[in-house]
Amino acid sequence: MIVLAVDLGTTATKVVAVDAQARVIASTERAYPMRTSGLEATHDPQQVLDAAFDAIRELASEDVRAIALTGAMHSIMGLDASLKPVTEALSWADNRAVEQTERLRGTSEGRELHQATGAPIHSFTPLMKLAWFHENGVRAAKWCEIKDFVHLHLTGELINEHSSGSGTGLMNIHTLQWHEPSLEFAGVTADQLPPLVEPTHSTPLKAEIPGLRKGIPVIVGGGDGPLGNLGVGAATPGAGAVSLGTSGALRVAQRGPGVDDEGRTFSYAIAEGLWVRGGAISNGGVVAQWASETFHIPVGDLLKQAEQVDSDGLVALPYLLGERAPWWDPTAHAALLGLRREHTPQQITKALVEGVCQQLALVLDAVPHVESLRITGGAFRAPIWAQTLANTLGMPLHLTEDTGGSAVGAALLAWRALDEIESLTVDLVRPTRTITPDEDAITRYAKARPFVAKAYRALEELYSEGTGPRR
Repeated sequence: MIVLAVDLGTTATKVVAVDAQARVIASTERAYPMRTSGLEATHDPQQVLDAAFDAIRELASEDVRAIALTGAMHSIMGLDASLKPVTEALSWADNRAVEQTERLRGTSEGRELHQATGAPIHSFTPLMKLAWFHENGVRAAKWCEIKDFVHLHLTGELINEHSSGSGTGLMNIHTLQWHEPSLEFAGVTADQLPPLVEPTHSTPLKAEIPGLRKGIPVIVGGGDGPLGNLGVGAATPGAGAVSLGTSGALRVAQRGPGVDDEGRTFSYAIAEGLWVRGGAISNGGVVAQWASETFHIPVGDLLKQAEQVDSDGLVALPYLLGERAPWWDPTAHAALLGLRREHTPQQITKALVEGVCQQLALVLDAVPHVESLRITGGAFRAPIWAQTLANTLGMPLHLTEDTGGSAVGAALLAWRALDEIESLTVDLVRPTRTITPDEDAITRYAKARPFVAKAYRALEELYSEGTGPRR
């Protein structure tokens, strides 16, 4: 018997068949475009819906016990009174709400909202996107995330859950209800948002899908970030997961919600009292792609060459796409400090890789009680990333490959809802290898990290004064 986990991603939906031992039996995916223009990044809800149903149909069989959902967090879309879309679905990558974000960021109101909702004050959150919609006269009878929309068409019910809800900036992580001060800022009311339920909540399948038994459970699931921890076996309190692709994230499981006092982290729910604390960074493997394009060297070759060199005093603030954790600053600028004529493309690339890893280390510094770390993601196919990260974080890293990530996490939620596994902390995923840090490198990177933080703050001050170049 299997569960079909539906992972609604940024550029494609993947459907994965997973058994009760967390083994991936089969998978398929359907691509769709993310429309970008300036600060806008959106999806056509119908394209995402069609992709999900088409992929489910491919893997449908009598062996399917349930369907479970996950997807990219922080989307938002408007529906009319008949629950038809009246806007596109804004992706997490949509940053048009920068002005609304900057008005709130750094204020006492912003700090209070961050502490109450667990979501940082950043333009990627639905809180800010709804404020932008409100100020620009866009109205809807209902607002929901794209995953809610797919769930509606599978079951006939429009609901959200505590995992995705904790990433909206609209849900109080302590009461698990929509947060009235957030709603007021966003210009919406609670009845315009879906009801909140547990991520293991089950609703019967009503859609007619050939090959699937009618009425099988549809598990509402959760956000791709926290379920990514679950999918790589890092849901036990103190266990962390680092994912690194174009962007990256570090999340550590804990019992109960809560962010650090300085507001450097987020707090998102997994399920059943398990939460993750951590942060996503906007710049991961993208820095190597940029270097490859700039120096006209294939990215794989450039990373191999960079692995063999020292950055020779060069320090990179790798904020090519602004930055999220721990600064939560969409207007952050990249910088190369200490650059001299003799620095080579390989040394610049090494500094950029180090800069990304230092950013993840700054996130780790904001998370207490980290006992172990598992890593996953396409960037780690290049050895320079895993070894530099181990040296920077100062911990052994346990690599998990081809696990299915968030989709496996969604499937495990379903198996838990079906009472086929006794706990979400049962570790069914085994790492393939361990990367051990170099003790001398640990010391060197730890000494350099305060410089990175001071450099960011100094440049931020210059830009805020209007001293820096035009934005």
